[in-house]
Amino acid sequence: MSYEDALASYDPVMGLEVHVELGTKTKMFCGCSTELGAEPNSQTCPTCLGLPGSLPVVNAIGIESAIKIGLALNCEIAEWCRFARKNYFYPDMPKNFQTSQYDEPIAFNGFLDVQLEDGEIFRVEIERAHMEEDTGKSLHVGGATGRIHGASHSLLDYNRAGIPLIEIVTKPIEGAGERAPEVAKAYVAELREVIKALGVSEARMDKGQMRCDVNLSLRPSPEAPFGTRSETKNVNSLRSVERAARFEIQRHAAVLTSGGSIVQETRHFHEEDGSTTAGRIKDNAEDYRYFPEPDLVPVAPARDWVEELRAGLPEMPRVRRNRLREEWGVNEHDMQSILNAGAVDSIVATIEAGADSTAARKWWMGELARNANEQGVSVDVLPITPAQVARVAALVADGSLNDKLARKVLEGVLAGEGTPDEVVEKRGLKVVSDEGALGAAVDEAIAGNAAIADKIRGGKIAAVGALVGAVMKTTRGQADAARVKELILERLGVAE
Repeated sequence: MSYEDALASYDPVMGLEVHVELGTKTKMFCGCSTELGAEPNSQTCPTCLGLPGSLPVVNAIGIESAIKIGLALNCEIAEWCRFARKNYFYPDMPKNFQTSQYDEPIAFNGFLDVQLEDGEIFRVEIERAHMEEDTGKSLHVGGATGRIHGASHSLLDYNRAGIPLIEIVTKPIEGAGERAPEVAKAYVAELREVIKALGVSEARMDKGQMRCDVNLSLRPSPEAPFGTRSETKNVNSLRSVERAARFEIQRHAAVLTSGGSIVQETRHFHEEDGSTTAGRIKDNAEDYRYFPEPDLVPVAPARDWVEELRAGLPEMPRVRRNRLREEWGVNEHDMQSILNAGAVDSIVATIEAGADSTAARKWWMGELARNANEQGVSVDVLPITPAQVARVAALVADGSLNDKLARKVLEGVLAGEGTPDEVVEKRGLKVVSDEGALGAAVDEAIAGNAAIADKIRGGKIAAVGALVGAVMKTTRGQADAARVKELILERLGVAE
């Protein structure tokens, strides 16, 4: 069923659950390292492996990070809360239960205002933000898809088991209508900016540091009860969050319109075509047999500490963007494009590295954004630093490069050929600034295009572009076009 037809017959309701891996040095309940890239199962201990007799100890920085997130999301912070055991068997959960929070989360009843592409502000209500631990990682071997179906065997790496997570759960998102997928994307994007601003996580979706579960249901009208929901798990990019919501709206509508029933289940998202497929039947909360964690004392954050953390919160992303928009002199639409590209921090860092704001925006939102779009990633994950972009801007500003050559330098840096200066040297990309060499190229162009030269002498100044082009071709685009034009007019005795 088409998206338009689906929305003509049904009203979508969403719920978004976002898991954020905290950037602590050690795990949530033990002292094992959280550093990425270690040998499988080398960062484990009896506690995170769930061995008998081991006892957990809560990570204080994890508690602090959870409170900061709650405050930034306008939540109430619990005066007293505790951990619970969420019981279920899964191969990458060595204890056979997850230490989480259930009916007593550390933060609850908040909201986050998000800005849509046309400038509309949509408020997303937050149900809760609670603390828990991540699972291990399964590697399914022998199949064609990398999933357990069709695999010959699975390997388990428990290095990730026990890494601190904050799960942020929205209240049902109603009233978005046809813009529901856009709201989902905008919410996750804004939440990611908040998390990064707090400094509690890098929130890199491509590295699994931030993952979104998209819950969706349809109902006949806004007045009707909620429908049965599906939960598309572990969606790991902003674009995919939007695509998953859109696909599920169309799938639900097609099933309901044909007289079928929606199954409450998890779904797998497929990047290649934006579709989802069934995972497992989704349990309800009571199926997990939650009960208070007996090995951890309750958490009771002192009110003066909470207020101290509130006072120390950084400038929030929306406030910061409005300030930067005024400083840079850009309109709302352009600022939204910068945000969508994930380029705000990169541009700020490039300006701090010495570039002016116009040049910084030009390169990040031009050549680099084009490259990122081709790869389907945001610009902030490209293999180039703000300092390197600032250096390219400086080389253009001092006349060492023109725009065409600068693009080639950026291409070389992205290809891993070295720093901007090293790429310039290796590829021989500096602007030809020797007046003798330029003069010779200009004389050659005039001699080879006598008819055009006569037109210019006769007052048709616009024709000079053809001669400039001839010189640029001779110099392989490495001449300063403005200086070439000046030399041509001087040679022909014409004033501009």
